[in-house]
Amino acid sequence: MNAIEKLAKKIGIVSIKDLRKLGLHPEKLRKLVLAGKMIRLDRGLYRLADQDWDFHDSLAIVAKAQPEAVICLSSALFYHQIGTQMPHEIWIALPRGRLRPPKLETLSIRVFRYSPKTLVSGIDEASISGVKVRITSPARTIADCFKFRNKIGLDIALEALREGWRRKRFTVDELTAQSRICRVEHLMAPYVETTVVS
Repeated sequence: MNAIEKLAKKIGIVSIKDLRKLGLHPEKLRKLVLAGKMIRLDRGLYRLADQDWDFHDSLAIVAKAQPEAVICLSSALFYHQIGTQMPHEIWIALPRGRLRPPKLETLSIRVFRYSPKTLVSGIDEASISGVKVRITSPARTIADCFKFRNKIGLDIALEALREGWRRKRFTVDELTAQSRICRVEHLMAPYVETTVVS
């Protein structure tokens, strides 16, 4: 096993940047792809050919391409196994400002912009295929669903609230704290009262 394969085994998804940091030439990676030992995932992103792969690994590709991205809304609901929505694109949150969404060829991305202050609360970190992926917590995801109800639909927000509570993915205190941060506490209160408290 050569140095690139060892690196891929250790960190999961290998980027051209990773190789350059270690002084490895990308041409060696191309040879491994031709030999069937590595697979190209997207622009500048590769993995071992024998590595297991599923939808969650798509989140790792996004995080590797843009480490500041936070998986949110429908994609976060799917990750947390809340509700019945199967996203056909990866939904990410980025702070307002200069950060650009990742440029990917194989995945469709939908970007939501947040103020930097609100994008630090209620963020979990997961390790997927060796990549650190930032994902909104269940309580934060539900509060966000109410905040963006005009874009995703109130029915999805209500389903997420009911399913998240039924599956014990959050506490009332966590939900209240996140609804305040997202400024939807008063909007959510009657739904929370009938779904959670009763």
